[in-house]
Amino acid sequence: MQTQIIVLAAGKGIRMHSALPKVLHLLAGKPLLAHVLDTAQRLPGQRTWVVAGVDLTLVQQACVGYPVSWVAQREPLGTAHAVSQALPELDDTGTALILYGDVPLLEPATLTAMVASAALGALALLTAHTEHPTGYGRILRDGSGAVTGIVEEKDATPEQRARTEINTGIIAVPVQKLRAWLARVGNANAQGEYYLTDIVALAAAEGAMIQTFHPHSLAEIEGVNDRAQLARLERHYQKSQAERLLAAGTTLADPARFDCRGELRVGRDVFIDINCVFEGRVMLGDDVRIGPNCVIRDAQIGRGAVIKANTLIEGPVVVAAGAQVGPFARLREGTHIGEQARIGNFVETKQAEFGRGSKANHLAYVGDAWLGEDVNVGAGTITCNYDGVAKHRTNIGAGAFIGSNSALVAPVTVGPGATIGAGSTITVDVPAGHLGVGRGKQRNIPGWQRPPKKDEH
Repeated sequence: MQTQIIVLAAGKGIRMHSALPKVLHLLAGKPLLAHVLDTAQRLPGQRTWVVAGVDLTLVQQACVGYPVSWVAQREPLGTAHAVSQALPELDDTGTALILYGDVPLLEPATLTAMVASAALGALALLTAHTEHPTGYGRILRDGSGAVTGIVEEKDATPEQRARTEINTGIIAVPVQKLRAWLARVGNANAQGEYYLTDIVALAAAEGAMIQTFHPHSLAEIEGVNDRAQLARLERHYQKSQAERLLAAGTTLADPARFDCRGELRVGRDVFIDINCVFEGRVMLGDDVRIGPNCVIRDAQIGRGAVIKANTLIEGPVVVAAGAQVGPFARLREGTHIGEQARIGNFVETKQAEFGRGSKANHLAYVGDAWLGEDVNVGAGTITCNYDGVAKHRTNIGAGAFIGSNSALVAPVTVGPGATIGAGSTITVDVPAGHLGVGRGKQRNIPGWQRPPKKDEH
């Protein structure tokens, strides 16, 4: 039996005070809606529809690549109305699961249990008990404890508002029953909207089986309506990521000052200092050390490598075993730093491969370049790779020595063991073992005096 997931993502998010649709605000570097869709994809046998409002096109563009179908809710007439927009697409033999695009931290295990219950004919509700129920609908039960309905806070009496069991909005239900109950939902309420929660009272009146489920933590069901809630969920998410790493044997200098905004995999005995941000897919090998204030995106860092303070890595980048990078270095896409190689302060690389033991210790730009083993790149060296139209490549053979303040004008090759004199501009190939010098001859003018300064008065 197929699980047919409907994700409601049409909310305007007025309290966010933003031109961006609420479901596109970022949590851990990814839109809220993307978190929900990732969870949906982990459920077996599912198909997913997203119901969006006037920002449908913008929301679609932000979630390209997800195997979902899109449905427009052209008028904001309530959650029941939103679900009904997708209803024609659903198969009556399946189970419907209703999710929300601004509730990003739901666990698949919770949803799987709900779907299993609905597959047996029940209406499955995700509820929770909280000391601070303000803003949520309340679960109504009779004297025997059976669920009789849900009342939205704006429509609740003072006695009903005192209840602490809240409705999260997450529902699993047989599609055939959902279709029948939605057809009977009205809008006689304070908002004049069609509430999805009204199907609970209809189910209870029919004597249908209603089962409630509870999340592992309240953060799992918390939605985002304003910036404070978004910040709170961000901290909860990052705390859980830090706890996962600590449990796996990683040392975090301060778990409260660590951000993972993607997928981070670590080996044994890894050390991560404060204020580091990991984005995209990052792999850290055994014994890797990451200094403070680093941002690392889409990178593979080999065993025993050291990334020093304030380094920016914008991958895809590979740093091989035993290499050292930083401080204040910038490795851009296509960089491959070989074993035991060193990239120092204020060095930028792009589409560059450094062989084993090669080094650029300070103040250099190396782009579109290949360097063999044990190359020394002096301070101030630049590979001039762009002629204004196209990029060109620089090749530097093993053991070459590039003197300080040199400009290598690509396309150019410096042969193995060659030396480039400091201050040279190299425009033609330098053969292996040769000294290449390309600079103006120095002149010393005797008796020269500076011109006098003009009188400023």
